[in-house]
Amino acid sequence: MTSKLISRTAPSSVSAAAVVSSLLTVQTAGAGFVDLTREVAKFIAEAGAREGALTLFIRHTSASLTIQENADPSVLVDLMGVLDRLAPQDFAWTHDTEGPDDMPAHVRTMLTATSLQVPVLFGELALGTWQAIYLIEHRRRPHVREVVMQFLGATG
Repeated sequence: MTSKLISRTAPSSVSAAAVVSSLLTVQTAGAGFVDLTREVAKFIAEAGAREGALTLFIRHTSASLTIQENADPSVLVDLMGVLDRLAPQDFAWTHDTEGPDDMPAHVRTMLTATSLQVPVLFGELALGTWQAIYLIEHRRRPHVREVVMQFLGATG
């Protein structure tokens, strides 16, 4: 490869002087995706975040977090279809104490993520043009979910 195919900006350096945290409570409508991007960006603005890292952590084992495309809603439909095939409701699950959708929800959480890290550059989430942050509810019925948001870096 030649250097013309790869480029990068000059490194920047800040002192990580601030840790800012907040708990986001989300009421889901049942299985599906909930776009959290606007609320997360609002947190970054209120924190006065300039440069650093945002960590998101969901405090549940039957819901998860992901970064996915936000332009075409059919992407989210297809992703739910894949999760349905990988962890079907009608499988002979042993664990069913909380209902037949509980064990598939645990498997789906294991296949996705319970935490995300997003860089913050120049006071904004460093997401790509078509990226959004989603909570994925894996249970059929509505739930109240909690996401811990924590920024570490420079503010001001």
